[in-house]
Amino acid sequence: MKYTAVQNYINGKFVPASSERKLDVISPVDGNHLSTVAMSTAKDLDAAVKAAKAAFPKWSKLPIKERVQVFFRYKYLLEKNLKELAELCSEENGKTYGESVAEIEKCIELTEFATSLPQLVTGEVLEVSRGVECRTEHVPLGVVASIVPFNFPAMVPNWTLPNAIALGNCMIIKPSEKVPLCCGKLAELLKEAGLPDGVFNIVHGDSEIVNAICDHPGIEAVSFVGSTKVAKIVYQRATQNFKRALALGGAKNHLMVLPDAKEDMTAQNVAASMSGCAGQRCMAASAMIGVGNVDAIIAKICTEAKKIIPGKNLGAVISKESKERIERYIGEAERDGAKILVDGRGTVVEGKENGTYVGPTVIDYVKPEMSVAREEIFGPVISIMRTNTVDEALAIENANPYGNAASVFTQNGGLARYITDHASAGMIGVNVGVPVPREPFSFGGWNESKFGVGDITGKSSIEFWTKLKKSTTKWNPEAGVNWMS
Repeated sequence: MKYTAVQNYINGKFVPASSERKLDVISPVDGNHLSTVAMSTAKDLDAAVKAAKAAFPKWSKLPIKERVQVFFRYKYLLEKNLKELAELCSEENGKTYGESVAEIEKCIELTEFATSLPQLVTGEVLEVSRGVECRTEHVPLGVVASIVPFNFPAMVPNWTLPNAIALGNCMIIKPSEKVPLCCGKLAELLKEAGLPDGVFNIVHGDSEIVNAICDHPGIEAVSFVGSTKVAKIVYQRATQNFKRALALGGAKNHLMVLPDAKEDMTAQNVAASMSGCAGQRCMAASAMIGVGNVDAIIAKICTEAKKIIPGKNLGAVISKESKERIERYIGEAERDGAKILVDGRGTVVEGKENGTYVGPTVIDYVKPEMSVAREEIFGPVISIMRTNTVDEALAIENANPYGNAASVFTQNGGLARYITDHASAGMIGVNVGVPVPREPFSFGGWNESKFGVGDITGKSSIEFWTKLKKSTTKWNPEAGVNWMS
């Protein structure tokens, strides 16, 4: 075991969980045993909530300009420790080192946005009648929780923790039990940056802790990122307990490729979108719709896909079970009549034989009713469907239940605008394979890719992590009494 056993982080200290039940943490890169992580109980969550509640009064009363000073220092520490964080992220998740560097760089950008919050939450003041003033201010909620997935062990926690904490809340994070190491390092950096004990806490575990977070009366709001199936459960359970909830689910993102698209640029973008982070991201291109004759572009996509080499510029998928599931999807598509143009099944990386790799896979002549066209595969696989018109392509895109992202590749501005207006997705790209908005623009999909109001990052997140206080003040008795007073 390379690292010591993973512990909870409560009230500024790493502490063992109350449970003896543990899971092994295995690196998908090479199958090495990295650590063990305890499956915490409701008792551990109670301790974290108690610590957060105790820290809340003092932390929430600090002016926001003082609170964000922690995040100026935290940003510096992320930059200083970028290499160590990226190596840890790559080791426990399986993505390439370059992808992990990009993940930490995104953490830095998210933190930079949090430092700007004093300029965004100034509230409003208006003299609504002679001598009568109305004022609004953003007030923190209290103790909040964030349940995060395996595919971005550092970035997704930083989707929530800088904003939620800078806005005056105290936070509990439940990392994925598959990748528990990065969050512990983030806790160390936050403490070094001067964050008071109890403001940030980590409770490790599985579904037992997820349920406990949704049920705990001391937690005011819950954010979740994961599969749509679980997102629905978390959203329903949390809101039934009268909490705020924002739950991000899965995706089936469609790239619509038109015949006039720039061939080289399109091929490079499509291949990168379908294979980045081994396809384990909710913004990956997993379905392509070719409109008209795009055979030359598809041939170039295959050429680009063959340049993506597992163990070099393509990382591992998270587990043996994921590898088997992805390969089942490919086999099923082949049996149903689709054509495998590039086949990533049976991939073994020399020297990392125990790693869990799937090579880039391009499947052509997919029908919309096939499972590879409808379901989230979460692997480096793209399914190509063909249509004759843009409206037929939009009908396929809009029929899928998800709504995270859609993209179009074309040089026709009118058609690009038409598709942007009619695609049923929260994030749209034009000649962009992964249309993730940069800060301060927020991240969030539509339909069954998101449950709840608002987005999880950017300016939209302010409304989720705060409540609005309205005050009306009158100091001039000579104004008399009217309908306002």
